[in-house]
Amino acid sequence: MQVEIITIGDEILIGQVVDTNSAFLGKEFNKIGASIYQITSVQDDKTHILKALKEAEDNADIVIVTGGLGPTKDDITKHTLCEYFNDTLVENKEVLAHVEELFSKYISTPISDLNRQQALVPSKAKVLKNQFGTAPGMWLEKNGKVFVSLPGVPYEMEALISNEVIPALRSRFKFPYIKHKTILTFGLGESALANRIEAWEDALPNFIKLAYLPSLGSVRLRLSGKTTDKAQLDNEIDKQVALLLPQIEDIFIGFEEDLSIEAIIGKQLTLKEKTIAIAESCTGGRLAESLTANAGASKYFKGSIVSYATESKENILKVSEAIINKHSVVSKEVAEAMAKNVRLLFNTDYGMSTTGNAGPSKGDSDADVGTVWIAIATKTKVYSEVFNFGNHRKKVIIKATNKAFEMLLKEISKK
Repeated sequence: MQVEIITIGDEILIGQVVDTNSAFLGKEFNKIGASIYQITSVQDDKTHILKALKEAEDNADIVIVTGGLGPTKDDITKHTLCEYFNDTLVENKEVLAHVEELFSKYISTPISDLNRQQALVPSKAKVLKNQFGTAPGMWLEKNGKVFVSLPGVPYEMEALISNEVIPALRSRFKFPYIKHKTILTFGLGESALANRIEAWEDALPNFIKLAYLPSLGSVRLRLSGKTTDKAQLDNEIDKQVALLLPQIEDIFIGFEEDLSIEAIIGKQLTLKEKTIAIAESCTGGRLAESLTANAGASKYFKGSIVSYATESKENILKVSEAIINKHSVVSKEVAEAMAKNVRLLFNTDYGMSTTGNAGPSKGDSDADVGTVWIAIATKTKVYSEVFNFGNHRKKVIIKATNKAFEMLLKEISKK
């Protein structure tokens, strides 16, 4: 079963808005065993949209269109759909009542005729109720193909997909069973990892595929299979994972379907009833942001200091001016003092710090661009490691964040 996604909007093409809708749709259709054939982004232009619709009809069984359904003149999707399906717009009384209800309950400005026009839909369309917005979803069919037009607002589109579209498609079509198992590894590059597991990869059955998904400091290994025999696929993937794990036990973090590394850290800290505080310099708060993205982080994460400037390291973290003058802010001594002092400041079991030179200039240190010291302090010890993560600022920050979490997980996993 092939699906094509069409996103409509100049704002996507000029980079003003990031297309998160396609990523969501890809994941949701993958869950039910449908394959995304193509994703196309088009202008708010009738000719362009018509061309995309025709190509999608030729390519796919299901066409999902998002965007261009607002009340303003540049939102032309409904009119274009009418032309493509040789249809006309008619007023849907249920949609009109819903729009009027939303305005009376939640919107302070008076309802206008433009807003009421949201109730105009193609006469051949099955209307899908948008409980969070005024633009309804629309289900149309042509030559045995299904076309679904949805608003571009992500939370509106997501609710319609989950509550209306996927259930309707499941009742209409028979989908194969698809399964992915994604293994998280840290600390070994893609090519070195591929060399290590080459024999295992070569022996995989032909209905299971392996994909390497590298990022800065980590590699995800995704096993994928699609079949009509669910039990066979489940058993074979479990078998292959069991064969793989002993070969990567030193770099294995967990399974992506379960938890991210930050969530794994949080779970470990919670189980052990331990706490942590962080002092960040070159990572600029990224570590704290990642940890607090998980619900319940206040149980184990007690706070952070983004001591970006040298004076904040001295005044807030109480790092000795003499140590800084002797060794510079990017040094083993300063990193360890930051980790130790932030642990004491927040009275936690662990303290962690980052200090480095992300570039492009050297700043308050003579250390080479890309140099990062990461330190971890416990109640009985403090230690650090130095890395060089290259000369690209964003890359340095991301790699430093990933490496810090790798070091922390290893520390808190010790018995």
